[in-house]
Amino acid sequence: MADYKDRYWNSADGAIKLHYRDYAGPMDGPPIICMPGLTRNARDFEPVADRFAGEWRVIAVEFRGRGLSGWDPDPERYDPPTYAADILKLLDQLGLADAVFVGTSLGGIVTMLLSATDGERIAGALINDIAPELHEPGIERIRGYVGKQPIYESYAVAAAALKERIGDIYPRWDLAQWEVFARRLMREVKGGVQFDYDPRIADNVLKSSEASMDAWHLLGGLAEIPVTILRGELSDLFTEEMAQRMLKELPRAKLATIPDVGHAPSFDEPESLAALEELLKRVRAAQ
Repeated sequence: MADYKDRYWNSADGAIKLHYRDYAGPMDGPPIICMPGLTRNARDFEPVADRFAGEWRVIAVEFRGRGLSGWDPDPERYDPPTYAADILKLLDQLGLADAVFVGTSLGGIVTMLLSATDGERIAGALINDIAPELHEPGIERIRGYVGKQPIYESYAVAAAALKERIGDIYPRWDLAQWEVFARRLMREVKGGVQFDYDPRIADNVLKSSEASMDAWHLLGGLAEIPVTILRGELSDLFTEEMAQRMLKELPRAKLATIPDVGHAPSFDEPESLAALEELLKRVRAAQ
């Protein structure tokens, strides 16, 4: 596993200490900034760091309420505009003019928000299994689990439970791969292991259950830069029709469909890493 340093920055509102993993790489160009999905953390991007750290600086962030980042006393602030403001604060703190953004699901939405307000800070973007609108079956599945915090006796037990519950998302995985996944998702607590996030992040998700997202206007900021769209072939949140519409909206975008994967590709797939590598080549060519 690639070496990293745990580092921290203050949130945009100054109220919370936020965490990121900093994997060393050249300082004279844009880093790769990795932003995870709704209930996820920096560990999701270990495959990205293992492949690209050293050649690129890789910064894997944790939104407030996840991983080693502080929990927000006001769950109303668990929303994409707040996360986007926090990321801009990080860029400013590190003196970064721009970066290549890799955003999975929620991280992809944050990337779109940043492109609409501060597009010059984005040298390239990989949008992982998300569109400016959401497919209802995927939303229903997310509502069914977000905020629930069972405690499992061990990572092995958690892995077996995950395989039984969501095995159709990664149908090719064996139990060893599910345990790697469980270790990324969870942390040790008294009595076993549980998901590594503040369960109150569910409040806004459940509260907005009847509101559909329609944010296609946000894509304008990505129109002139290299973009790669990842889609899990089995995704229940991001349809092929949505992906094709994104390609029409983004003339410099390329689509990579990852076979036998649902929502969302995990970067354990060689195809996902190859798609990111191709994007990084386009970013370097553009610079």
